[in-house]
Parts: sequence; C-alpha cells; structure tokens
Amino acid sequence: MTASPLAPAWLSFPTDVNALREIQWASGVSRGADGELAVQGLKVSALAKEFGTPLFVLDENDFRARARRFKTAFDAAFAQLCGGVDVYYAGKAFLCTEVARWVTAEGLRLDTCSGGELAVAQAAAVPGANLSLHGNNKSVPEISRALHMGVGRIVIDSLDELERVILVAAAEGIEAQVMLRLTPGVHASTHEAIATAHEDQKFGLSIQPGPTGTSPALSAIARALEAPGINLLGLHAHIGSQIFDAEGFAIVARTMLGILSEVRERHGVSLPELDLGGGYGIAYTEADHPSTPEKLAAQMAEVVAATCKELDISCPRLSIEPGRAIAGPSTFTLYEVGVRKDVFVENGSGGTAPRRYVSVDGGMSDNARPVLYDADYSAVLANRMTQSDAIISRVVGKHCESGDIVVNDVYLPEDVAAADLLAVPGTGAYCWALSSNYNYLTRPAVVAVRDGQARLIVRRETESDLLARDMGV
Repeated sequence: MTASPLAPAWLSFPTDVNALREIQWASGVSRGADGELAVQGLKVSALAKEFGTPLFVLDENDFRARARRFKTAFDAAFAQLCGGVDVYYAGKAFLCTEVARWVTAEGLRLDTCSGGELAVAQAAAVPGANLSLHGNNKSVPEISRALHMGVGRIVIDSLDELERVILVAAAEGIEAQVMLRLTPGVHASTHEAIATAHEDQKFGLSIQPGPTGTSPALSAIARALEAPGINLLGLHAHIGSQIFDAEGFAIVARTMLGILSEVRERHGVSLPELDLGGGYGIAYTEADHPSTPEKLAAQMAEVVAATCKELDISCPRLSIEPGRAIAGPSTFTLYEVGVRKDVFVENGSGGTAPRRYVSVDGGMSDNARPVLYDADYSAVLANRMTQSDAIISRVVGKHCESGDIVVNDVYLPEDVAAADLLAVPGTGAYCWALSSNYNYLTRPAVVAVRDGQARLIVRRETESDLLARDMGV
C-alpha cells in the first residue's frame, strides 16, 4: 500500500501501523509483548471489560509528573527574579475532586471559572487562598461564594464586573482580592475560537484608548485602586490555547510589564503580581511539536528579566495557568469499534480513492472539539498488533450528525473490525469537560491508573441519571 491522495499533507504514511508516537501518549502507555496497549502494565482489554467503553483512561503518575515539572521548571527559571512562580492548574481542562487533590499535593494552585468548579474545589478541601475565580460573567452568588471561601483572587473581566464585585464585597463586608484581565492585542497562532487576546472577543479589558481617550484597562485600574473593599493584586492576560510559538508569550510579557510600569508612573503604585496565563500546546498528531516546560520557562524568564531591567521596575510575582499541557497527554479515550463503511472519494486527479469509515461507540458527546473547531486527533488499534496494510480512515461516532467525527484523517489497519478497541490519545483536556448527553448517550467514566492499579474517579452515567431530572417520569 502507498499513501492516499485523500490524506492531508501533514499525515505521513506509516512504516509501522502499530507504532506509538511517544510524545502523544502518557509515559505509562506502551504495547506489551502480545501487541496489546497497556497502561502501567494494565491491558486495555481488561480495562474495557471492567469499566466499559467509551472510557477515559488517565495515567495518574503521568498527570502528577507533568504538574510537578511545570512547578519545578518555572520555580527554577524565576528563582532569582521573583522567588519562583505560582502555578495554577486550569481546572476547566478537566476537573474532579481527585484531580483537585492531586494538583494541591504537587504544590500547584487551582484556577476555577464557575460556581460548580468552586464547589468541586471546596469538596476536595482545597484551601481558599490557593484558588482563583475566572469568568467573564460571574454571578452575584458566585462572587459571594468566592469571598466567603477566601478565594485568593477574583480575576475581573470588565468594568461592569468590577462594579459588581465592589457592590458584593461591600454587602458582605469582605475585602475582595482581585486581578484585572486585560486584552493585550496579541494574535496567537491558533484557531480563532480559542484565541483570547485580540480585541474583537468577549474576554478582558482592552488596552486600546476608548472614546474618552483612556483605555478600559486604565479606567478599571484607576477604579480598582480607589474603590473601597478592593485589593488590586495585579494584572492578568491570556493569549489563547494550543500555542507552540513562544514569541506570543514574550510579546504579552513585554506588553503587560509595560502597563505595570505605566501604573507606577500614573498612580505611584507597584502592583505586586502578574499572571501570564496558559495555553501551552500539546501533540495531538504528528503535525504538532510542542515545547517543554523548561524551554518555556527559560524563554519567558529571559524576556521578563530584560524588560524589567529596561523599565527599571522590580519583577512582580508571576503566575501561569497550564491546563491542557498537564491533563491532555495524560489520558486517552478507549472505544469499541462497531460498523465499517468504505466510500470512494474524488481524488482531485479525475479518479477516486477509498476512504474507510470506522464507527465507534462514542463520538461528539465525549469529544466535541473536532466539531467545535476542527481539532485533529490520531488513533491506533489498541487490543492487538496486526500485519495488515494501512488504509486512510475516518473515525466517527454514533450520533445523528454528519459532523460527528472523532478523528478526521488517520491511517488504520485495513483489518480493523467490529469488537476491536481503538485508543485516541491526548483526550485529557476539554473532552470529558465538554461532554454532553446528546442523543441521550450517557457520559463516560474516567479511570485513573496509579502504580499499576486502576480505580474509578468519575463513574459512568446511567440511564437512571438521565431520567432523574425528567419531571414526567
């Protein structure tokens, strides 16, 4: 067999259809002597038999190691500049009480963005001082809850929200620890739906001058500094997600440090903290070449040090917010194959070429990212090895939508058949978190494997769960 004309340019024809690209998988994942995929020695067939499919399989050792690596790398890089870095795990990537406990145990803090995520943190006994609350439209009850939990910082997203926090803090008689999220105008090299620092989107306070000649960002800073019940800790920026180019982070660091310098000149105040967000990319396919925490930390430290020297300001206490880069590679989704279908597609040269459709027992209800913003994934045959030829394939779900695609383009063995297991790596972030009950499918379980032992950390939904809120039953 040779490469298919239907394959995208980045997808190479495999010399070994059984091979695993190491960077896409958790460290504990390998093929055993019999060719079956295993996590810390636990075979996927045994996991599927015990816990069912679809199934999120999380390598806890790998997850914890990635969390530690960010903390260690950034602390080391910034030790001489500001004494280290506060690393906040971005809970929106994947959060449950066990994960909240893990990141706390590894020395990280936890970033939340809703009352529900605060509830998870509270149930996991995460100290309030180690929490932050994000979101562009926090409700009064959410703000009140954060204040009573002693949340370390509320990240304010607009002038309206600043006034809301001022009112709630006054009513509760609790000083609010706040940061202001700015939009620094950095256009990150990522999909439009996950770029968050350009002007024309919902997040943050613009640094561009408004009709009055003053930017919303500077107006908010002035208001927060003089408002009663508000302690302005510093500024925050986030340029987007799934970013590989370090230049974007360098630009935003220079921009935000410049604003801190301007605040000092205007108000005589040196704000003590600066959060540079997250968005560090991971490898979903062979086209992705992510950086490492060590390289990112070194590059950012170099820029921060040079900029602080140039502006003659002290380095603020920095914080970052990795989520995907910790959770994403730690997890793969295990599916069972159902039906297959071969179609013949025009190949652009006047002929046709075959494409194999492989249907699995999940789909867009457990991974909405492909339909939301054309996210690419890969997949491998997991329960056995094969000597079969590779065929260009599309892994699809069981929902009543033509866009229900799990993996758009992948070379799979031609002999993949019903009851085989497929594994899709890199699904630890924004897959379970975005899961739904579309077509009344139950949401999958999450199994964590630690030191060769598997346990449920989120059980599978049941049909009884689905009906529990139906008031007509």
